[in-house]
Amino acid sequence: MIAKTIRTCFPIAAAAVSDKAKDINKLNVFPVPDGDTGTNMSLTLASVVRELTALGADADMEAIAAAITHGSLMGARGNSGVITSQILRGAAEGLVGASEPATSADVAAALRNAVKVAFKAVRKPVEGTILTVLRDISTRADACAKARESVEDTLDAIVVEAYESVARTPDLLPVLKENGVVDSGAFGFAIFLENFVAAALGRSTVKVEDFQASFDVDSAREGALAQVKIEANDDWEGSEYRYCNEFLFKADAPFDEDECLKFLASMGDCELLVGAYPDYKIHVHSNTPNLVLEHMLQLGQVYEVFIHNMDMESAERTANIHADQDAAPAAPPKPLGFVAVAAGSGEAEILKSLGVDEIVSGGQTMNPSTADLLEAVSRVNAEAVIILPNNGNIRMAAEAAASACTDKQVAVVPTKTVPQAFSALFAVLPDSTLEDAVAAMAEAVAEVRDGEVTTAVRDSQASDGSPIHAGDVMGIIDGSIDVVGSDVKQVTLDCINKMQEEEEGDSLTILAGSDLSDEAFEELIAAIEEAQPDLEIDSHRGEQPLYPVIFSIE
Repeated sequence: MIAKTIRTCFPIAAAAVSDKAKDINKLNVFPVPDGDTGTNMSLTLASVVRELTALGADADMEAIAAAITHGSLMGARGNSGVITSQILRGAAEGLVGASEPATSADVAAALRNAVKVAFKAVRKPVEGTILTVLRDISTRADACAKARESVEDTLDAIVVEAYESVARTPDLLPVLKENGVVDSGAFGFAIFLENFVAAALGRSTVKVEDFQASFDVDSAREGALAQVKIEANDDWEGSEYRYCNEFLFKADAPFDEDECLKFLASMGDCELLVGAYPDYKIHVHSNTPNLVLEHMLQLGQVYEVFIHNMDMESAERTANIHADQDAAPAAPPKPLGFVAVAAGSGEAEILKSLGVDEIVSGGQTMNPSTADLLEAVSRVNAEAVIILPNNGNIRMAAEAAASACTDKQVAVVPTKTVPQAFSALFAVLPDSTLEDAVAAMAEAVAEVRDGEVTTAVRDSQASDGSPIHAGDVMGIIDGSIDVVGSDVKQVTLDCINKMQEEEEGDSLTILAGSDLSDEAFEELIAAIEEAQPDLEIDSHRGEQPLYPVIFSIE
């Protein structure tokens, strides 16, 4: 039950942070105003989502905790991301062995362990940051457990405490008060916590009743947001250190971690070394990233190295804030929006021209995750969104994203190819409701017959049992391998002729893949026109990989 809840709710909470990443970035003034806290937290959480998605359906809490620990460590970005990774690790490990169903005591124990792990990772904890909020919600959870509150009341209470703690951060950290903002990492953490709890309790938001004073999440959130007065920090003179160094490290042998931290401290500040032998994540602000790397290379291997110039990032943050302040007010959401998956740049351009708001890169060999689709949905400024997966392997992820979205209506029209999506989009009438649009699109898709031409990568057999050898060109009609040959043009012609013999259509939409030259595509179109003179042809460059030709007949 706990494992299932985490797997269901984590992507939702991660998507909420991703949606607010730009706003979180603009709050970022500590330890330096480099404007990347929201991005770093979002990337860290997205790495965890990928690890969780890869687990088997029967994964237990121990496997969940391992995935969260590994995913957050490998994906941790920046100071905020690394600290977030340790909070997640501590909380997840604290839930291993919890009772089923969980009690308020289990929640309290998990948060105590998160405090222990996270504070251990930071050599010089600073009040008024994400660590303060973590400690405050842990204290609140302990009080709820002592009072034998229900799990639901305990979760509600820690969300309220998180926002009230965020609102207090300017009183604890002078640089926040000087800039009129709350701590960015703390605010991002509260957003994650609120959306996780709301999803776990089956709500669109958290509601708290019968608590003393102003203990409801709305007033707590408003109290925090009242401190969110995003201002440009034009007079910042720069940190003592220019570069943010972060990288993964695999030790050759056990080493003295305390001595390593002392060395990192001698190179700069904001030093962090987290993980366990042999895998670690290292972060430090320094003016000599080369010396940091040279030292660590004596102890093992470094990889996935990121070196950010914080002076330049700070200037970009300031410029972005000025641009936002000069921008016109945001447009109201439209009634209906669209998210579609595309493998090629040409496909993406056509889909956008037909009204698709967000394109998610993906296809047969690079299926996007539920989190990728959720993030795209969150960017669409619409009250309702339709997802077009355009591949049978992506349908489940699309449906999971639709189920997980809580702030807008989301539906899936299960298109298997991009040409199906074209027909579906043409079927939508202006001002259609979500229900009417889905019905019209589904009806249009049912009228489309699809064909794909690709090359076999291994020995197999066609639908009639005839052998297929690696390197053969295959013609796939409505998911069935019906034509096999050695030439893309001939296989395409054979597929179209076969389909027309079975059921004559009026129009052909055909897309050239990235491996098919313009000359070869023109020759193919000429051959189709000769073979099927009554067929109206609409040809485009789709630039999709692996499939030199994709087409549909209606």
